[in-house]
Amino acid sequence: MFTQMEYQGASDLHLFHDAATGLQAIIAIHSTALGAAIGGCRFIEYTTHDDAIQDALRLAKGMSYKAALAGLPHGGGKSVIIKPRKPFDRRALMLAFGECIDQLQGRYITAMDSGTLTTDMDAIAEKTRWVSCTSSAGDPSTYTSLGVIEGIKSAVKHLFDKDNLEGIRIAIQGLGHVGMAVASHLSMEGAHLTVTDINTSLMKTAVEEYKAKAVAPDDIYATDVDIFCPCGLGGVLNKNTIGQIKAQIIAGSANNQLLTSEDGYALDRRQILYVPDYVINSGGLIFVALAHAKEDPQTIHHQVANIGKTLTQLFSASQTSSIPPFALANQQAESIISAAAFHSRDDRRIIS
Repeated sequence: MFTQMEYQGASDLHLFHDAATGLQAIIAIHSTALGAAIGGCRFIEYTTHDDAIQDALRLAKGMSYKAALAGLPHGGGKSVIIKPRKPFDRRALMLAFGECIDQLQGRYITAMDSGTLTTDMDAIAEKTRWVSCTSSAGDPSTYTSLGVIEGIKSAVKHLFDKDNLEGIRIAIQGLGHVGMAVASHLSMEGAHLTVTDINTSLMKTAVEEYKAKAVAPDDIYATDVDIFCPCGLGGVLNKNTIGQIKAQIIAGSANNQLLTSEDGYALDRRQILYVPDYVINSGGLIFVALAHAKEDPQTIHHQVANIGKTLTQLFSASQTSSIPPFALANQQAESIISAAAFHSRDDRRIIS
């Protein structure tokens, strides 16, 4: 456990168990140098507890980087509620989890993620104020998808010198809330879509509504397209899949798309432009953070739209430095977090 924390650079790892509800929850905090850690709560099944801990730690680190590059006054955190394999009371679980969050006294702010709903956030909010994405605040997936579209446009402009997406061939992996919204946007922009999902009814919807071509999940990597858009779970870019990819750009909403950093360099050697996931998918976090701070919708929309400009600057700096965009983004995020931590230490010295 401590080895995993050290590897990811995490500061906190909190484990919670509530016998009455069967709650098994994990909250991982990567950093609070920039402010309270913020990040969604996953509610999915895990094969082992170690898998759940590793997922929380990796995602928390990504949230720190995401917040830093988005200019948000927050560190990164992530929580996992391990979905019970036997019957359970969902509301009771969320109420118990709200009490867990409240014990951290504002070090961590939760929100929606894979498997959780606005109604879950409503229940959590009955026990703590450190929560966003309630029914009154709204679902962040709309903003995540908007940021992905802006990022795709930026990548297309950079690599193809094209100002629109008309005729661009795009393969979408995963048709959940964000993936389907991305498909809708891309269809309206005139892109040609190939889609896949383990849920065949979702694929049918995309075929019927967006004139997409459906392929089996294992076939999506080798599809002859311009852009591969991962919108499911993480780790999909690895030694088993990278060699199959024909796309020149990888740009999607999934977190932790690279299984390892070496996979990022492998993509670079193949001259595939990998758009760092925690930059292109930061629209949801921007919404969560600014909605929690009671910012108005226009301000939130404007900052999400700036994701494209952030990526344009990153691509340009990458070209100048010959450092792959993902590695350069890592360096920039780490520099921002380190500077904040240094100033925080100085402030504590002054106070003492």
